[in-house]
Amino acid sequence: MISRRSTMRPMSDINVVPYIDVMLVLLVIFMITAPLMNSGQIDLPSVGKSLAPPVAPLEVIINKDSTLALNDRSEEGPERNVTREELIELLKQKQAQNADQPVVISADKNVRYEEVISIMDVLQQQKIKKVGLLAQTKGR
Repeated sequence: MISRRSTMRPMSDINVVPYIDVMLVLLVIFMITAPLMNSGQIDLPSVGKSLAPPVAPLEVIINKDSTLALNDRSEEGPERNVTREELIELLKQKQAQNADQPVVISADKNVRYEEVISIMDVLQQQKIKKVGLLAQTKGR
């Protein structure tokens, strides 16, 4: 009896044949049922008006000496020096063409805060809806 016990060692092999059989059966089932499934139909929402690309903003530039300039980014060309009255007239014309025309204010860092606020006040009086301030990121 002692000799018989020593010949019986624990088995350290894993029989993977049944697992392979199960996987092949599952593969056959999926291969048969996949073509029978309906592809889903997606109903996309519709919009009332077409999506237009964003309009390039008008840039109001306030220089160090508090002079004003206007740069229309949608048109190729240099900035145009303007007075406050000319700025108001040009903004009225642009807003008549496109009421959603955004305007950004670009001021030199040495310009007094009052000058920027007064230009923002002019823009608000002209009923310009989209106003932003242009800033430069710090260099590394």
